[in-house]
Amino acid sequence: MVVLVLLASVLPAHADTAVLALAGSVTDVLNNIRNWIMGILAGLATVFLTIGGVRRVMAGGDPGEHEKAKECFKSAGWGYGLAALAPLVVEILKGIVGA
Repeated sequence: MVVLVLLASVLPAHADTAVLALAGSVTDVLNNIRNWIMGILAGLATVFLTIGGVRRVMAGGDPGEHEKAKECFKSAGWGYGLAALAPLVVEILKGIVGA
């Protein structure tokens, strides 16, 4: 009996939809993806550039540390290059999707 009273007293649930993100079109979504990719890649490249610079300064003539610093600089260069190419990748995706 108590269960029936509890079930009867429950109000019906309202199916109000909450919009979490609003994108007008596929182009907006792809542009947002491009911006995120560019930001993440540029941020990581800056971290690698900073690490490489610190390693270079702290190397103190150690050839192994100089090589590690050069690898960090190369990684930073790749990161900045990929960040610069992110708009091209998004244009290719737009061509594939048809946006």
